[in-house]
Amino acid sequence: MKRIGIDVGGTNTDAVLLDGSRILRAIKSPTTADVTSGVRAALAHVLADPDGTTPDVRAVMIGTTHFTNAVIERRGLSKVAVIRIGLPAASSIEPMADWPQDLHRAVAGPVFLLQGGHEFDGRPIVAFDRDGMRRAAEAIRDSGITAAAITAVFSPLIADCEREAAAILAEVAPDVSVTLSSDLGRIGLIERENATILNSALHGLARRTVAAFRQAITETGLTGPLYLTQNDGTVMRAEEAERFPVLCFASGPTNSMRGAHLLSGLSDAVVLDVGGTTTDAGMLQAGFPRQANTQVDIGGVRTFFRMPDVVAIALGGGTVVREAPFTVGPDSVGFRLLEKARIAGGDTLTLTDVGVRLGLLEVGDAERRNDIPLDLSEAAHIWIARRLAELVDRMKTSGADLPVIAVGGGAFLVPDHLPGVSQVIKVENAGVANAVGAAMSQVSGESDRIFYGVPRDEAIAETLRAARAQAVAAGAAPDTLAVLDVDDTPMSYIPGDPLRVRVRVIGDLAG
Repeated sequence: MKRIGIDVGGTNTDAVLLDGSRILRAIKSPTTADVTSGVRAALAHVLADPDGTTPDVRAVMIGTTHFTNAVIERRGLSKVAVIRIGLPAASSIEPMADWPQDLHRAVAGPVFLLQGGHEFDGRPIVAFDRDGMRRAAEAIRDSGITAAAITAVFSPLIADCEREAAAILAEVAPDVSVTLSSDLGRIGLIERENATILNSALHGLARRTVAAFRQAITETGLTGPLYLTQNDGTVMRAEEAERFPVLCFASGPTNSMRGAHLLSGLSDAVVLDVGGTTTDAGMLQAGFPRQANTQVDIGGVRTFFRMPDVVAIALGGGTVVREAPFTVGPDSVGFRLLEKARIAGGDTLTLTDVGVRLGLLEVGDAERRNDIPLDLSEAAHIWIARRLAELVDRMKTSGADLPVIAVGGGAFLVPDHLPGVSQVIKVENAGVANAVGAAMSQVSGESDRIFYGVPRDEAIAETLRAARAQAVAAGAAPDTLAVLDVDDTPMSYIPGDPLRVRVRVIGDLAG
C-alpha cells in the first residue's frame, strides 16, 4: 500500500512516498512562511512520475508543529468559556490561575463554576446544577464566544455531568465548539482542565489548518484520506485532529522516533533528532516513544495527557557559532540556513559550516570551506559532543550503555562515539526519518480507569475492551490490535484500596 508521509518542521518540510516499507521518493525543502505552499510543493515532488501518472496513494499522513507553535507564540488562539463542574469540592483554585499572563489574556473568556461531579468511586458529589448550566449557556451565547471547555471532577471515570452540560450548551448555543475533558485528559483536575482549555482555544486554527492541508492534497489530484500524527507516535483522522489538536503537539519528535525505529530496526534505543534549530532526544521502548508519566509544560501551562518523554536543546544545523567570545547558540538561522550560512555565501557561521569544515558532509561552495576557522570548528565539535553526551545521560534510566540512533537533517553533527553509548547508528535516509515515521504510523487507543471493589483481572480486561473500542473508532483494523502497555497501580492511600488501570493498544489502519 502506497502512503505519503509529510513532516512540517520549523526549518524544513520533509515528504516521502512509501510502498510498504520501501522509500520510492523523498524530499527535504525549506518550510514556507504560510506552511501550506511548502506542503503543496513537497507533495508535487514525491508525486512527480516520469510518465505523468499519479501513484495510487491510499493515505496521506501529516505531522505539524503548527498547533504547539500557536500556543508558544500566542497567535491564532480563540477565547474560551470555561465551565468547571465540581462545587462545592473544586473551588479553591480557579481555572487558569497559574497561566502566563500573556497567554491568559489571549485565551481567557467567562468562567462558570457549577455544582456536580463525582467521587473516584462513582458516587455523585452533589446533583448537577442543570439550571445553572442553562444560564451559563445563555451567557456564552450572548458573549459571542465561539469555544468552550467543560471539565468535571473525576470525569474520566464518570462523564455524565460533562455530557449533560454539553447537551445543554449545544441546545442553547449550537455554534459554540466544545471540548470535554473526559475525551482528552487523565485523572488530575487542574492539568486536565488546562489541556481542555488549550484544545478549545485551538479549534478555529485546527479547522483552518486541516482545510489548507486538504486543499493542498486535492490540488495534486489525490483522493485518499488525510491523517495527522499525534503525540504517541500514531495517527488519527483529520476530523479528529480538528476536534483534538492538542494531541498533535509533539508529533514532530514522535515521528522521528518512529522513523528511527523503522529505518534502523531497533526497538529500544535513545533517538537524537537533530534538526535545523533544536535536537530532540527521546527513548524508544518496543518501537514507540516512551511516554511522560509526569505533567508536561506546554507554553508555560501544566498539562497531563498523552505526551512523549522528550528533552530538547538548542543544537541544530542552523545554530549560530560566535568566535569572540566563543559561544554556540542558542539562536539559529532556521529555514534561512541556505541563505545565511557561510558555505552558502552568507555572513553567519553555523554548525552546518562547522560540519563542512570538518569533512562531516559535502554541501554548499567547497571553495569557501577553508575560510572557516579550523580551531573554531574543532572547539564547536567538542562542545557538541559534550552537550549530546549530557542529553543522552538525561534520557537513560540506568547506567548501562545504550545504542543511539541519529536522525534528522543535522544527524551528521552527532559524533561517532559518545560516553555511555554502545554504538551510534546513522541510518540511510536519516534526514527524512520524521516523514517516514509519519507515513508508517499506526492507530492507537488508550483507556485510563479507576476501579473500586473489582478484581484486578476484571479491571484490566474492562480497560482493555475500552482501549480496543477507542482504537477501532479511530480507524484501526480490529484483527491487527496489539497491547502496547498495561499499567495497574493500587491506590493504597484511599479507603477501599481502589485500583487505577491504564491500557494502550495499537493497530494498523483499516483498509
